[in-house]
Amino acid sequence: MIDSMHEECGVFGIYNHKEAARLAYLGLHQLQHRGQESAGIVTSDGRKFYARVKMGLVSDVFHRQNLDALKGRMAIGHVRYATAGHSSLINAQPIVVATARGPMAIGHNGNLTNAQILRKKLEREGSIFQTDSDTEIVLHLIAKSYARSMVEAIKEAFAQITGAFSMTLMTPKTLYVIRDSWGVRPLHIGRLNGSVVVASETGAFDIIGAKLLREVKPGEITAIDEKGVRTVAMLPSTPKAHCVFEFVYFARPDGQVFGKSVYEVRREMGRQLARESRVKADVVVAVPDSASCAAVGYAEESGIPYELGLIRSHYVGRTFIEPKQSIRDFGARMKYSAVPQAIKGKRVVLIDDSIVRGTTSRKLIRMIRECGAREIHMRISSPPIVGPCFYGIDTPQKKELIASKMTVPAIQKYLGTDSLAYLSLKGMLQATGMKAENFCTSCFTTQYPIAVMK
Repeated sequence: MIDSMHEECGVFGIYNHKEAARLAYLGLHQLQHRGQESAGIVTSDGRKFYARVKMGLVSDVFHRQNLDALKGRMAIGHVRYATAGHSSLINAQPIVVATARGPMAIGHNGNLTNAQILRKKLEREGSIFQTDSDTEIVLHLIAKSYARSMVEAIKEAFAQITGAFSMTLMTPKTLYVIRDSWGVRPLHIGRLNGSVVVASETGAFDIIGAKLLREVKPGEITAIDEKGVRTVAMLPSTPKAHCVFEFVYFARPDGQVFGKSVYEVRREMGRQLARESRVKADVVVAVPDSASCAAVGYAEESGIPYELGLIRSHYVGRTFIEPKQSIRDFGARMKYSAVPQAIKGKRVVLIDDSIVRGTTSRKLIRMIRECGAREIHMRISSPPIVGPCFYGIDTPQKKELIASKMTVPAIQKYLGTDSLAYLSLKGMLQATGMKAENFCTSCFTTQYPIAVMK
């Protein structure tokens, strides 16, 4: 069992560019961390769609020849990690369908919390599903609508949907962007000269030289076509529920989400962690890469030097062959290696962003001990994870989350550290510099802002 909060999905869109497919490809590269199971791009030349959607990483799915075959000045792209529906090609996105309204393609980051109810209703009415992804439900609802205009059909469809969704929806001539009223997942609009770009994270703009215009507002349905960028409808207003775990772990540190720099928020989480749980030590070491920013902040606030005590391999594939002769902690050693010169004989503060099952943390601590660390004090830049997410993150079941069944002292004993402390919920939210009530913190509190219906 993988000991992490799995990434979700990433969406990208571009309107009016002669190299739409290639820019979508570059944008998806910058969103690869959000999903590594499948990748897809669908383009439009104003009349018909061209699609390539396959299992694998962006660099494996696309090459020069198949990008040349994706014609047109408009494109949407998607990288996926399965949070609803199995990991298989039939569930890869963007999903393309032919309807009485013409062809449509859709990409989705999030999770529909009433998907099963809607699916059963549609199946009773005669709908035939090609996937087991919740995203396909949106297409059925739009296709079945009797509304005269596409905008009204989209509004009618989303009036029936609850959950987290940042979506791109493409017709031959128009790119639609839809974000749920809670604003759970990030979504941004940018501009590249005369072209309009849409992406889950602003890092996808940076690689192609696009400039951030604004966030898509929670509940906003935006149309992008020859008339420009315009808000065509707003979904009913709800309290905000931005996913705070975007700051903790998911988003790239070189961009921004929810109007804030991810790097600055993570660094402030580290500073706050040092204020709350300072300890006498010789070096601060991060579990790379997602905890590096918090470790910098902890070192700054505590005055303890920051060292590269752990190195992460970026070349580990999804599978690897283990030797017949068993090697202790083989999986962890494939991904991480300790630097003895940085930690031998020293008191180490080990910073990580979260603990899920605890198995990887335990192996890392054993590795650091074997390299001669005198003491290991683990500090986590978020509160204990005690509940699963239903809004687009693939979390283990509650019973598999170590903090849901063990106290902090018990976790410390299991991990084998000299001390263990987590950042408080208040401290984490304070570090964002935003209103605490605007965040979803359900994985830390089990208080779910959006009802989950089965």
